[in-house]
Amino acid sequence: MNQHAKENVEVNVLAQPLKLACGISIPNRIAKAGMSEQLADRFGVPTTDLQQLYAVWARGGTGLLVTGNVMIDHRGLVEPRNVILENDQHLQSYRLWVKAVHANGGKIIMQINHPGRVAVLPLLKRPVAPSAVGLDLPAMNIIRIPKAMTEAEILEQIQRFAKTAKLAIQAGFDGVQVHAAHGYLISQFLSPLANKRTDQWGGTAENRRRILIETVRAVRKEIGADRILSVKLNSADFQKGGLSQQESLEIALALEAEGIDLLEISGGNYESPAQLGYAADRQAQKDAYFIDYAKALRQQSQLALMLTGGIRQNSTMQQLIAENTVDLIGMARPFAMQPDLAKQVLAGKSVQAQTSVPSIGYKPVDAYLQLAWHAMQFKRISQGLNPKGSKGLIPTFLRFGPQMGLNILTQK
Repeated sequence: MNQHAKENVEVNVLAQPLKLACGISIPNRIAKAGMSEQLADRFGVPTTDLQQLYAVWARGGTGLLVTGNVMIDHRGLVEPRNVILENDQHLQSYRLWVKAVHANGGKIIMQINHPGRVAVLPLLKRPVAPSAVGLDLPAMNIIRIPKAMTEAEILEQIQRFAKTAKLAIQAGFDGVQVHAAHGYLISQFLSPLANKRTDQWGGTAENRRRILIETVRAVRKEIGADRILSVKLNSADFQKGGLSQQESLEIALALEAEGIDLLEISGGNYESPAQLGYAADRQAQKDAYFIDYAKALRQQSQLALMLTGGIRQNSTMQQLIAENTVDLIGMARPFAMQPDLAKQVLAGKSVQAQTSVPSIGYKPVDAYLQLAWHAMQFKRISQGLNPKGSKGLIPTFLRFGPQMGLNILTQK
């Protein structure tokens, strides 16, 4: 570490505010990345539980809170009880969600998303995707083959992203994050494995990223220049033949040219969940999964960067900010066990060793178990209870499985 970086660390760079290009200032360098909360009601409306959960995280000192998936289309949900924002019918519930964060000093942006071929719901409806290519997972590549989208359907979804973004701003959110990572719809368009199109939405790298660029343009038009426009992007898909790091770097530079305010760096998808630390061929450090990509991008760009994935040591966080490798430290799963995580990190502490999450040794299923286990913690926190470690696989399944089944059957 150079002398300038050492001096910055001594004055606690993590506590310094960050002013984004749109003019909004984040009060510190700690961000809660999006996670699957599954705390909407059966109609997709934010609940009091969701509002209270975010109030706790904001009171815990988090500078920027990125919501979990907010769906732009009720015809495609990642999980039951996802938030859905298609119209202004329940905007007051969204305003209360924002108020829970703003009243406690934080900033909040809405992560907007469409699942594409990985949609869980509606169960009996065939999901849509760039091409009729199923997930490379047992049974999923047989029983859940998606429908290739028409150009009209692609254009409709771009406008749905824009409409949801406009509604988010009307509700008081500080901005939005377009989810283009983790194997969801836009990520599928970026992937040569999932996108086999030969029209203007596929084939070349430029065509495959067309939907992302057009979505960013449409969203910016609706939210204006004074609100945060963020994109969450895979550094790579960590699959042979998938989105490569080099192509992802080119996408990031194209996004910078479009004037986005913040890029969140992640990686992986349902088939190779690198974002959860499960990619065997992950080209990354143990502490900070995607640091190599961040360093490579910083050499070419001054775009504000948020790095998420495996960052646990306070010294690493300090160094990343002090050396201008990234601008925000993103964390997700640790917030499920340490709601006041930001305050602890700002006080110089590292993330506590995480409670062991039940697993069976099959990565896609283990990734789902992680989501289920963390969702249970979110429910406890929202009700004023302390997080509680699981006693094992069977108790976790018994506590979450029946509820998930009920949620699926009753989702509207």
